[in-house]
Amino acid sequence: MKAVKVSLQIKILGLVLLFGFFLIVLLTGYFSYKESNQIEENRGRLALELAKSISFMPSVIEAFDTDDPAKTIQPLAEKIRKSTGAEFIVVGNRQGIRYSHPVPSEIGKKMKGGDNKRALQGKYYVSRAKGSLGPSLRGKAPIYNKQGEIIGLVSVGFLLEDINEQITNNLQKVLVVSFLALIVSIIGSFMLSRNIRKDTMGLEPYEIAALYKEKNAVYHSVKEGILAIKKDGRITNMNQPAKRLLNIEGSVRNMKVDGLFPSDYLYEVMQHGSPEPDKEMYWKGQTVIVNCTPLRNESGEITGVVASFRDKTEIEQMVNTLSEVKQYSDDLRSQTHEYTNKLYVLYGLLQLGEYEEAIDMIKNETTLLQLQHSVVFRQIQDTKVQAILLGKLAKASEKKIQFEIAPDSTLEVLPQHIKLSNLIVILGNIIDNAFDAVSGMESPAVKLFVTDIGSDIIFEVEDNGTGIGEKEIPQLFNRGYTSKTGSKPRGYGLANADEAVKELNGIIEVHSQPENGTVFTVYLPKNNQGS
Repeated sequence: MKAVKVSLQIKILGLVLLFGFFLIVLLTGYFSYKESNQIEENRGRLALELAKSISFMPSVIEAFDTDDPAKTIQPLAEKIRKSTGAEFIVVGNRQGIRYSHPVPSEIGKKMKGGDNKRALQGKYYVSRAKGSLGPSLRGKAPIYNKQGEIIGLVSVGFLLEDINEQITNNLQKVLVVSFLALIVSIIGSFMLSRNIRKDTMGLEPYEIAALYKEKNAVYHSVKEGILAIKKDGRITNMNQPAKRLLNIEGSVRNMKVDGLFPSDYLYEVMQHGSPEPDKEMYWKGQTVIVNCTPLRNESGEITGVVASFRDKTEIEQMVNTLSEVKQYSDDLRSQTHEYTNKLYVLYGLLQLGEYEEAIDMIKNETTLLQLQHSVVFRQIQDTKVQAILLGKLAKASEKKIQFEIAPDSTLEVLPQHIKLSNLIVILGNIIDNAFDAVSGMESPAVKLFVTDIGSDIIFEVEDNGTGIGEKEIPQLFNRGYTSKTGSKPRGYGLANADEAVKELNGIIEVHSQPENGTVFTVYLPKNNQGS
């Protein structure tokens, strides 16, 4: 069953109502309990103090020696009762006969409640009992004569009904205040929920959680390094590619960016507030391309910056690969151009009626193509290598270079880890380098041998150029190094080929002697387990 998603506003209101109701009930119950005990204690104490005060009054003590004690005690007791708010003040002798009572007809009758025994024993106390007026809370005090003998007692009482009524009235006041507090809490929670929804742009928590997960997935899946810092230079976010590029391990949250990244550049962007794209920077032995954008809050104030960066070497490799693909395309275009020219010549011979020459031309071309293609299509089974060699054959033909593919070459379909882009960079650059080496020679020739016998795939390119000096060989694969002259940028082809071979865990060997040509040999392992 699909779970029902409740909005944040309803959750906050429900939580406040539940918590407020529980708190009000708890506090009301506690207060009522304490209040009732306090009222009873106060009333009991008041009753006992009144009883003591009356028991010590000389007029009351002397009245016991007269023939009619009630005549003196009753008016005095009623006056005190009315002024203090007591429900009753009863004065009685040792036998419990009343000398005062709020109801005059009860005077002369025996006191009720059965709680006089301790007072007649000389004790002062508070008791509960049911008298002639109903259940009450009573203060009891003995009356002593001048000789110290107990001659009677005083009972001052408050009806429990009146005490409970007072407790109820106080409780109602508390409930009114509690209800007002609950209303205020509801209004406050409603305003709080609205403010939270405004801060979260109207999104519910589960929507924010989903966006957070998506953001993290995207954040760590991009190849570029991403770094975000606050205005004080403390890091708030750094994805895994950034940590790899900067050789950082573990969490860097809330760490200062100084020492981990060129922080001066980030502070400058925060200061002037304008984005800076494609800034080339050198940091700890590597060159990175950085894009930096300031972060702003709703009022437009700059709160930090976010920088994305990438290793320049990777960008250069990508550009070089694209360049090699373009070179491959140019080779195919040369092939098309070469055959178009030959078709025009053939068409001209046919128009002039030179049929024998046209037939000879077709035979020669067919023989040459059969010789070249027999090796390319019969002995080399990989279509990627076939396509590259066909383009180079056309380019060699256009440059008047004898490009021979060794008849004993054999090659099965290459393993999947050797991509077309790898072959274009490796074979394309080495063969082109050989073509350049033989340009200007009287009989320029380049020979290619391919074999996959054994655990390696071997490509061997041999040229009959002027060769390479022994001191130059170690520098051949250095980026930017070249022994050629001209305005065209050089020195990258063999470096790119060397990087592509190393990426496939292979090696390149160079053997050359001045005036005796050069041989480049590439060894690519069939299994790429070491990568």
